Amino acid sequence: MGHIPNIWKLFVIRFCNHLIPAYVIERLFWEERGMTIQMVVYTEIIYAFTIVLFEVPSGILADKWGRKKLLVCAALLGCLEFFLLVFATAFWHFAWVVFLAAIGHSASSGAEDALLYDSLAAEAKESQFEKVVGRLNAWGLVSVILAALSGSFLASHFGLELNYWISLFAMVVSLAVTLLLAEPARIGGGADDGSLPFKQYILVSIRFFRRNKGLSLVMLSGMVMGAAINFIDEFWQIYLDRLHIPVLYFGVFSAAIFLLRLPGNMLAYKLKHWISYRALLLGITAVLAVGFIYISMIQNYSSLIAIVIICTVAGVIEPLAAGYLHHQIDSSMRATMGSFQSFGENVLLTLTGLGFGYFSSKLDIFGGFWFLAVICSLFFIYFLFASKKVIE
Repeated sequence: MGHIPNIWKLFVIRFCNHLIPAYVIERLFWEERGMTIQMVVYTEIIYAFTIVLFEVPSGILADKWGRKKLLVCAALLGCLEFFLLVFATAFWHFAWVVFLAAIGHSASSGAEDALLYDSLAAEAKESQFEKVVGRLNAWGLVSVILAALSGSFLASHFGLELNYWISLFAMVVSLAVTLLLAEPARIGGGADDGSLPFKQYILVSIRFFRRNKGLSLVMLSGMVMGAAINFIDEFWQIYLDRLHIPVLYFGVFSAAIFLLRLPGNMLAYKLKHWISYRALLLGITAVLAVGFIYISMIQNYSSLIAIVIICTVAGVIEPLAAGYLHHQIDSSMRATMGSFQSFGENVLLTLTGLGFGYFSSKLDIFGGFWFLAVICSLFFIYFLFASKKVIE
């Protein structure tokens, strides 16, 4: 596979990384082994806090040492994660697993987009970045849907644990293909030989974001919305369980909420030409605010429609924010600056996780979503005024 372009290898890696049937029953599996909602939220906070610590350093390492090395590290940790989960029986087991998973996520987040952009730039195709990111995300969602449909069927007939062994196998395949990636040449006059100190990377990044207020605001909106969507992705199983929906239908629902993200991912690169960034981001934030209000207050089957709508608009966020950033940064700092977005999102995830966990412990899962409704509503008001002169 050495002669195959990186883009196609990334499609295979993305497919394997999302072919994880364990996710469709993950929270039920964790509850079966004694984990409460508040314990799960604590692991989410550990996950986010670990990413906060490792995200930017891993992005710098990707720029200094090469993006492939960090992606291989992430794939190795992914294999270890699912192997350990099969045998996890106590809170500290799950905490250790999410700690390793967070390091793996940090290693890959900035490095993957940087490797993709530079691979496209090497062929003078960097203008297609949002389009390729959207299609990569869409391909990953197809994998998620297949995993969801098969995972719920397998769980209902063969128990929950089998899904974790299948997920481990998918991660081993991902590791094998990651080892075959080629490190792309750095494009641009600012290419670094890896000799710059860590502090310099951080200072340059901070100065860049300070000078570009519009970019910083777009990144902030992506962080807030990404953090909010994370709680849908992590806790929809418990929400459906509270509505007394049988686990057999979890796969269908999971497939639906991911399938509906496909249009947004596929069309994001066109939407930015039809609608201004400001209007798009305001619209998405408004939908999230109203959607979270509805699912927190209306506790019946109609609230599932609100979740579906939230997930439909969520598909636009990642390619839109990633493209806005990568078109404006130099190759030598690409992974570092890309990591700053994930860093910020996980700072917000840690803070909102505290509130989500508190209100979930008092008012069950519905209280947690009410807290997210307040956060999204407040951010909509802030963005409405702050973006007037800096984002078109």
